[in-house]
Amino acid sequence: MNTLNGTLPAEPAPAVDPRQFTTFAEFYPFYLGEHRNTTCRRLHFLGSSLGLVCLAMLVVTGKWAWLPVGLLCGYGCAWVGHFGFEKNRPASFKRPLYSFMGDWVMYRDIWLGRIAF
Repeated sequence: MNTLNGTLPAEPAPAVDPRQFTTFAEFYPFYLGEHRNTTCRRLHFLGSSLGLVCLAMLVVTGKWAWLPVGLLCGYGCAWVGHFGFEKNRPASFKRPLYSFMGDWVMYRDIWLGRIAF
């Protein structure tokens, strides 16, 4: 199984502390394992898309108020997905940078059809 190309792990990972990973390449398979639920992935995708729209609005209008709106959209959708559907805690609580990176890699992989939407 090659999780670096976006293939989701078939089985849930045992309880793992995401702080144990020292590289993003080690972390990303764990990250994908935390996103097996289709609704959770769709909410991540929606939140990321809305976040990009808010970023575009910030650039077009120059109004910095779009920044917190974008963050609220992105993290709000993701957290609803985790708490409501995936039934786990977002890894962003313990590995915020790797989780942020993982979200955008997963977003790209969904667009490319490597991960089911």
